Amino acid sequence: MTPIPVLHIITRLIIGGAQENTMLTADMLPRERFAVDVLSGPQTGPEGSLIEEVCARGIPLTIEPTLVREINPLKDLRALLALYRHIRRGRYAIVHTHSSKAGILGRWAARLARVPLIVHTVHGWGFHDRQHILVRHCLIWLERLTAPITDRLIAVSPRNIKTGLDSGIGRPEQYVTIRSGIELQRFMRSGVSRHLAREKLGIPDDAPVVGTVTRLSPQKAPLDTVRAMAIVAQELPEARFVLVGDGPLRRQVERLVGELGLRRRVILTGLRRDVPQLLSAFDVFILSSLWEGLPRVLPQAMAAGLPIVATDADGNAEAVVEGVNGYLVSRGDVASLAERVVRLLREPIQRSRMGQAGRERVMEFGARRMAQDIAALYEGLLREKGLKP
Repeated sequence: MTPIPVLHIITRLIIGGAQENTMLTADMLPRERFAVDVLSGPQTGPEGSLIEEVCARGIPLTIEPTLVREINPLKDLRALLALYRHIRRGRYAIVHTHSSKAGILGRWAARLARVPLIVHTVHGWGFHDRQHILVRHCLIWLERLTAPITDRLIAVSPRNIKTGLDSGIGRPEQYVTIRSGIELQRFMRSGVSRHLAREKLGIPDDAPVVGTVTRLSPQKAPLDTVRAMAIVAQELPEARFVLVGDGPLRRQVERLVGELGLRRRVILTGLRRDVPQLLSAFDVFILSSLWEGLPRVLPQAMAAGLPIVATDADGNAEAVVEGVNGYLVSRGDVASLAERVVRLLREPIQRSRMGQAGRERVMEFGARRMAQDIAALYEGLLREKGLKP
């Protein structure tokens, strides 16, 4: 039986949740059934690149130079035409898009090319309540316009479905929830002991350690994380802090760390691909996002057995159950972030209980399960269209 040709389109392959989701889906869909290609724009950035890893996994990859993140009418029209031509050449039976820009252009290109099945994954909507009202309404209008040509809208969190429907995007029957999966075993068994992980970071074995893995961008509010760390440092002078990641706010983060007198307490690792090993050094995981789809770092922390303190931004609450495997606080509430962290650092039994609870419920976030669910969705849509061989 000839595998069904599938194309996944994403705006850029930086190190991020939507990008890792795309890579793992393309890698783990059954190859005897689906022949999966990936197309991405060329941009990466301080967040790092997944292009090399995608190629190393043997996933056919096309880089389309005109597909860029910024709004550029001329380039966007050229990108639409380039996507249309690529899809026609590949004779894809399924086009599956990710991220807002690629989601709009890719779905319309697929429609023009008369692709039988068009799927889009919502990794958190591109619009949010902190944007200029005109930008927000324009993005919502584009999503409303594009939803009718989409066979299914995959959401990584039921909250994203509610946001979409409340915004007039699509119909309830178009949506399905499929969790964004991670490679669980890498985080459950990192292969590095707590002692060795701390030794590599220069952290004493007996120091309380608070850490995060995040993009240093406005969405993730890393300055709130640093401010919370400063409050924790006042309460627990022996505490140490680890901030893994990079992004456009790197300089502001470094400056604030200095202004708050935390240079000897905060370790800024930059981009790292050994996150499972680094998590072994943490006691508590913190995330201060202002908006989210469902951040993959939270299931990663759960798999590592860490209790979590996070803001109540959208999909965060899908991973963190208040009082069970962590705490949720209001977005921007730095004092409450710090207070919950201090509480956990002072209560080792509670910390251990919450970490274990996280591990027990993390299986629904596995990458294999995600790929199986997406394959089942494809098969169901093929049957609906009378296209299943």
